[in-house]
Amino acid sequence: MSTFELRSRLAAGLGKRGDRDASQAAPQGAAVPASPGRPSGALGRLGAFKGWLLPLAIVLLWQAASRLELVSPQLLPSPEAVIGEILALANSGELVEHVAVTGGRVFFGFLWGTLAATLLGTLTGASTTARELLDPTIQALKAVPSLAWVPLFILWFGIFETSKVALIAVGVFFPVYLNLMAGIRQTDRKLVEVARVYGLGRWQIARRVLVPATLPSYFVGLRGGLALGWMFVIAAELMGASEGLGFLMVDGQMTGRPALIVASLILFALVGKASDALLAGAGSRLLTWQDSVGNREDAGNV
Repeated sequence: MSTFELRSRLAAGLGKRGDRDASQAAPQGAAVPASPGRPSGALGRLGAFKGWLLPLAIVLLWQAASRLELVSPQLLPSPEAVIGEILALANSGELVEHVAVTGGRVFFGFLWGTLAATLLGTLTGASTTARELLDPTIQALKAVPSLAWVPLFILWFGIFETSKVALIAVGVFFPVYLNLMAGIRQTDRKLVEVARVYGLGRWQIARRVLVPATLPSYFVGLRGGLALGWMFVIAAELMGASEGLGFLMVDGQMTGRPALIVASLILFALVGKASDALLAGAGSRLLTWQDSVGNREDAGNV
């Protein structure tokens, strides 16, 4: 019995009563208004491209400012110069190499940070004693800036990959931990009571009620942790990196190539958005049982 089924049984009586009341209140022969939906046809397909309108407008304004020489090329290079840097990196083979190195660091940092956050978030969310013992310290560590961890991790792990992955894992940890703990603590008590009425044991309640009820908050934490992972990788690649998008940014600063700096920023945005889209897509597939506004809108886009 899933969370959706439990909610359905809880709402069944109210739903039937509401239907009877509505049928009695509506005049005989009156048409039932249709529920609002997403636009169909060409308008519906156009909606998928709305997210590109703002970036396109920014690029057009950027191009206009460069052509009119409103901004110095040393401060903001033209789009042509930035695209030229990206193409040069692609032609030399460096682009794939730098993206792969940075992506690998974020992946392993995200993996280890998520594992630690899942274990501690589950423990503090399910146990009052564990929460009272662990959560105050974790909340205090959350306030430590990312760059403050750099000297300590260099001292512990050196300047190689371990210190970089550890720093990214720290950034990933806190959003996942906080959302998971909150999701467990905010599970509807009525769902647990109904599960007990139907004879579900402790592990069945955890698997069929607590896990599905917590998944929405958990995926919000995963997406927040992934975003912070991409932010922390910049600080990580300041620790003696010779490859990666963060290294490209530092190299552009040291060699006076603003186009390379902006190109690195754009590559960060594109790769980060692609990884977030993959995670969001996985979340949508796992949460299709939710009868929410977001799921209905996603279904209307298909």
